[in-house]
Amino acid sequence: MVDYYFYTGDDSYIPTTTQGLLSQIGPAKDYIVPGHKFDEGNDDQAFWGLALMSALENQYPSPPPDQPQWLDLAIALFDNQASRWDMTSCGGGLKWQIYPENTYGYNYKNSISNGAFFQLAARLARYTGEQKYIDWAEKTWDWCRSVRLIADNYDVYDGTNDLLDCRELEHTQWSYNVAIFLEGAAAMFSITQSQTWVDRTLGLLDASTVFFRPFDNATDVMYEPACETYNTCNIDQLSFKGYLARWLAKTAVLAPFTTPQIRTMLETSARAAARSCSGGNDGVTCGIKWYLDGWDGTWGVGQQMTALEVVQGVLALNSPPPFSPYLQLRPPSQLTKKHSMTSSGTNTTGIMSPAHSHTSKNGAGLAGCSLAFMLVAVAATLLGISGGF
Repeated sequence: MVDYYFYTGDDSYIPTTTQGLLSQIGPAKDYIVPGHKFDEGNDDQAFWGLALMSALENQYPSPPPDQPQWLDLAIALFDNQASRWDMTSCGGGLKWQIYPENTYGYNYKNSISNGAFFQLAARLARYTGEQKYIDWAEKTWDWCRSVRLIADNYDVYDGTNDLLDCRELEHTQWSYNVAIFLEGAAAMFSITQSQTWVDRTLGLLDASTVFFRPFDNATDVMYEPACETYNTCNIDQLSFKGYLARWLAKTAVLAPFTTPQIRTMLETSARAAARSCSGGNDGVTCGIKWYLDGWDGTWGVGQQMTALEVVQGVLALNSPPPFSPYLQLRPPSQLTKKHSMTSSGTNTTGIMSPAHSHTSKNGAGLAGCSLAFMLVAVAATLLGISGGF
């Protein structure tokens, strides 16, 4: 919804969106909510941080003066996460779950939690120019590479067991895992202008293409290979390619050398998504299998959200870069000099990751549902699609 305001200029949802962003800040104003102790993981908390960064980068209206401001909230959230960087196993990294009582994921160090922390650090670095965040982004990337969550070919695997000192991987690939690192890498390129981050961004983009070829006759149509063709996606997994669309679009704006390839991927997928949104009694209910060239008979928050995101992604390709008060004052030549990188990607100044939160996911999903019908219909017009709209 924060992105929707930026791409369309429609401010009618600002009060509801602002209320949602402030509803779960918690007593320490870092999005740790005691009432969600048994379902809030590091990834859940970090997704609030990414929403806050979008508010800042989109110059979304500030909260009322008597409320904490977006940047203060994002910094407090980041510092809270950084305090849990776990050196007791695997040489670092964030666990999936925050609390030991959540045994289903406390000993799992996964890509989505660490990738979200990486992206948050990279975007804070780009927004503030502070070396602290560049250092954390580099440190997180290097750790993910060291335990092979990010492979040599830039495939991104789901996670690893810290009771085994992260020696064994869960090799499932989900679309949002590679995508969350992709936007972070693009943000790091934007702040550093480093060839290292060009290479990493292009490597991750190439790795993301595995999510765009369900069949030989459906090239560039987005899908979730781990579950979609098997009809086994759960509610969360149905939303994953929506994040892929969002972070691809933002990558294209942050790193323009990726734009031609990403434009093809998003426009082809948006056309397919619009054709899928032709079902139900209303004739505009969206399905999940966009490669079927029509509605697949399914419906739900995930289906609506993913269609909304890929359509917004097309709009994003023509938007200005995310706002950064730091970059606004400094030309790229100064950035290159200040933040020079070694060939290994280490900063020369030295330095010393399944389900999203039920609150954030449901809030965003319900709001997305209210707009998905309208935006997909708009997409049909923008992309030249007829039938059902």
